[in-house]
Formats: sequence, structure tokens, C-alpha cells
Amino acid sequence: MRLVHTFAPVLAISCLLLPAAGCTAPVKDTPVAQRTIEGRPAFPDKIPGEINKKAISAVHFRCEAAFDLPMMLEDERPETVAILGTAEASPEQMTTFIRKRNPNPKLNCSIEEIVGLYYKEAAVEGVRPDVALCQALKETGFFAYGGDVSPKQNNFCGLGAVGHHEPGYSFATPQLGVRAHIQHLLAYTKYQPPVQELVDPRYQHVVKNRPDLHGKVLTWTKLNGAWAVPGKNYGQEILMLWREAQAPSGSDASLAAAQHKMETHPDETASLIYRGIVYYNRNDFAKAKADFAAAQKISPDSAPVLFNAAITAEKMGDQKAARRIYDELIAKRPNFNQAWYNRALLRYRDRDYDGAIADLQKLLQIEARSADAQNLIGLCHIGQKKYSEAWNDFAAAGKINSANMNVLANQFIIQACLK
Repeated sequence: MRLVHTFAPVLAISCLLLPAAGCTAPVKDTPVAQRTIEGRPAFPDKIPGEINKKAISAVHFRCEAAFDLPMMLEDERPETVAILGTAEASPEQMTTFIRKRNPNPKLNCSIEEIVGLYYKEAAVEGVRPDVALCQALKETGFFAYGGDVSPKQNNFCGLGAVGHHEPGYSFATPQLGVRAHIQHLLAYTKYQPPVQELVDPRYQHVVKNRPDLHGKVLTWTKLNGAWAVPGKNYGQEILMLWREAQAPSGSDASLAAAQHKMETHPDETASLIYRGIVYYNRNDFAKAKADFAAAQKISPDSAPVLFNAAITAEKMGDQKAARRIYDELIAKRPNFNQAWYNRALLRYRDRDYDGAIADLQKLLQIEARSADAQNLIGLCHIGQKKYSEAWNDFAAAGKINSANMNVLANQFIIQACLK
């Protein structure tokens, strides 16, 4: 599980989660920073005074922990995974996956209900419900939001949120929001209109104005640069979430299934990865390491194999081995976001601040919406005593995701250290 990496004492910021008294402003007129956290305070864009160096040396800042959820074997050719089709992940798997990453999503229904809506609405139109739901998870940060769109809008895929603080469209119910998402996918994927009554306000825009896209985008990776701009790795990241959702647990039943896979297909990478993940989730890291090492001998260029080996090395306290594996992974897969962040975090801890910043800047080139990367750059600048730059970094991270609690905490901390 990916947990918050807390370097700070608990801050009294829970009051910010409460609705502001008498706040009735429509979403479009609500400041972006307050669309997810009503009453979130504004901070100056530039540092408004000098830092008290004694004070800042006594506090601890916060950042997101390393990515540490192991990955299933990816499709040999992710560019062939179609948008249309049936689910591979069950509703129960998707519900568990969401709850593991965000136990308290900002939804106008329960987790079970939103999952059920995706499976129902997507099935009617022939869209893969589990992958479409993973796209919503990517767009909303597992329903944490924090950007231009408010949770109140039931807009799960950023429809109409085209930047410049435009919140996009709102839908009366979660079901209509899910239906609009599925119908917008159909605008890209099929020439035929949706089966159900049209509720996507952007559907006709694609049909009339984007003949280069309408009916021609058949796979998830073809959404790169189309749904998301620049979105160099957009479809691949959705598919990573999809595979992550299907990873086995550490239960006895999962272990029994893993042993059966090994008995029937002992020399296959998929079997070794599956059992390795089960061992990892049982905190039996020595056995997980052995399985991932065996898988690497069969598939030395597999990104999930390398990633799983790296995070296992970290769990075992072997930071040098983890660093070597991340180096190899990045060399083979330069767009692998998680490897850039995890290696940057290792460099930060080793006080290699320039190296960490270089990794994080590369990550931001791939995924400009990573508030965690921008926030960690701020921590690197704190380490370099470049406090004005750190202030700017936290401000930039807050603009990317105003709901990121690490960013908000750091803004409070650095402000408290002003003379």
C-alpha cells in the first residue's frame, strides 16, 4: 500500500475539510483551491519574508512515500488493448483497489455504487468497465480531486475541464456522470451513436470537429495526446492501474492459487510474478525476492519484474540494490513514472538533491500533473537552503493539486518559519 510518508508532526488542518459557513457559490465562481477543500487558505505566490533558519532546522516537512504496490505482468503489447470489450477485473477487485488507495473518496455515492455504475453503464455500450474506471481513477486521483474539477460535479473524466481553471461540466447524479464518460469514449472509438440517450455535452464536438479522432481511437494508448495533452504515457498509466487492480492479495487463498500456477506453469514469468506478489503482500520479502529474481532471468527486460524487484529490495533495507534496479529500469523504460519518483526519493534521502531534482523534473515532463514530484522538489530546495525556491515549489504543487495534504502541510510549515 502506498502510504503518506510523514516527516512532520500532525498539523491541525482538519478544520479545512469542513464546509465554509454559508458557502453557496457555484463551482465556476469558486476559487480552484477551494473546489475540493472548502475554505483552503491562500498563500502568496512569492515568499513574503525571511526564513528563521533556527526554526526551519527544527521542523520536518512531508512528502509522499515511494510507490510500493507490486505490479502484475503487463501486456506484451499494451498498444493493442482495446477500449471496447469485457472486464477482466471483478467489481470486488476494483472496490478493494479503490479503498486501498483512498479509503475516503470524495464521491456523492459509495465506492460500491460508483463501481457498479461503471460496470452497468459500460456494459450497455460495450466498453471495458474496469479500464474505464481506472481512467476515472487517474483523472480524479482516486476520487481525491484537487484540480479544476470539484467532487460536486460528478465529472469523473474531466469533461470540459480544458485548463485555465475551467471546471468543465456538471452532472446531476453520479450515474449521469459515468454515462457521459462512457459516451465520450464512444465518440473516439465508434462511428455509431451511443445506445442510451446522449448526455455527454462534448460528444458532438468530437463527431463534428475531430474527424481525425472520431471512430478511430480503438485502443487506450491511442488516447495519448488525444484525450490528454501532451499525455505521452496516458494510456499506459491507465493500463498500469488496471493491472495493479488485479494483483493478488496475501491471503491463504491467493497463496494456494499461486502454488497451483507454479505447479502447472513453473517456468513462466507470469506464475513467478503472481507468487512473488503474494509473498510480498504476506511480508515474506525473501521469498518474493527469489521469485522476482527467477522471473528476471526469464524476462530480463520486463518493467513489472524490475519494479517489483526494486521495491522488494527497499522493503529489505537494501537501498543500493534498489537504486541499481531503478537505474536499469529507467534505462529500459524511460517513461516509467514510478521508477523516476522512487529513485528521486532515494536520492533525496542520500542528500543528492541535484540528482533528485533532475529525476523529478524528468517526471514532470512525462506527467505535468504530479503534485508529489513538485512537492519533493521543494523538499530538495529546503535541503539546499534555497527557501524562496521551496516556497515557489510548494505554491506550484498546490496549483497542481490543492487537495494534496502533504503540500498544504508544507505550506503551513514554511510559513510558520518566517521571521
